[in-house]
Amino acid sequence: MELTPINSKIGVEVGGVQLAKLEGDSLAALKQAVYEHGVAVLRDQQLSPEDHIALGHRWGGIDVNNYFPLDGEYAEIAIVRKKADQETNIGGGWHTDHSYDQIPAMGSILVARTLPPKGGDTLFAHMGAAYDSLSAELKAKVATLRAFHTADHIYSPDGAYAQTDQGTELRGQELKTGATHPVVISHPRTGRKLLYVNPAFTVHFEGMTREESLPLLQELYAAAMSEDIQCRVEWRESTVAIWDNRSTWHFALNDYHGYAREMHRITLSGEALAA
Repeated sequence: MELTPINSKIGVEVGGVQLAKLEGDSLAALKQAVYEHGVAVLRDQQLSPEDHIALGHRWGGIDVNNYFPLDGEYAEIAIVRKKADQETNIGGGWHTDHSYDQIPAMGSILVARTLPPKGGDTLFAHMGAAYDSLSAELKAKVATLRAFHTADHIYSPDGAYAQTDQGTELRGQELKTGATHPVVISHPRTGRKLLYVNPAFTVHFEGMTREESLPLLQELYAAAMSEDIQCRVEWRESTVAIWDNRSTWHFALNDYHGYAREMHRITLSGEALAA
C-alpha cells in the first residue's frame, strides 16, 4: 500500500490496492490512514455494487441513509445525483454527514459512477486542524459546550431542498431528527481533539438560542473554512473516496451545469461520541 499525502493537514492518495479484495492487515492499514488523514482517495478501482456493499460490511457495518434515493437492486447504496437538467446538487455546502444522529455515521465510501466532463470536485476540511488553529481563549470557551444538530430544516416538506429541483428526488421528509453532541470531541480511534459543529446541521448551543449561538458558531466556522486545512478531490472514472465524518467537513462543488453526475454512497456505521 502506497500513501501519498494530498496536503500536510488533510487527505491521502492510496495506491497499490484493490478495494474489492482488501481485508485483514491491509484493510486495517487503510482504516488507520482514513482516521489520521480524514479522507483517502483510491484511483482505478474495479468495485461492483456487490463489492461496494461487501467492503462496507468488512469495514464494520452500514447505515442506510434515510433521505437519498436508493438503488432499487441494492438497498444499502444511496444514490447521490444531479441530472443534466437540474440546477441544485446534493451536498453543495460545507457539512458533515449524519451529525444529527444520536450515534453519527463513521464515514462514507463514495464511488464515482457518472461524471461530467469537468467539474464536480469535492472539497474536504480537517476538523482536527481547525481545532488546533483556535486561540487558547477560544479553546477554553468551547471546551465544555454542547450543540444541538438536526436535519429537519434541510429535508422536511418545507425545508431547503423542497424549495429546489431536488425536492421530488428525496425521501424521509416526514422524519424528525435531533441530537446533542460536544462541540469538541475526541476521535474514537486516534484520540485527537476535533471541532464538531458544521453549518448545515448545527443549530444552536445547548442552553442558548439560535441568535445567541450564531456569533460563536460563525467564529468556529471561519476557522474550519481556512483554505490551508482543505484539500480538493478531483473525481475521475473508477475513483473511490473514503472519509471520516468525525474529523472532516466536505463540500460538493456545483460547477457542471448541463451535465449529469451520479455517485454511489455507502454510509459506514459509527460509534458514540465523547468530549
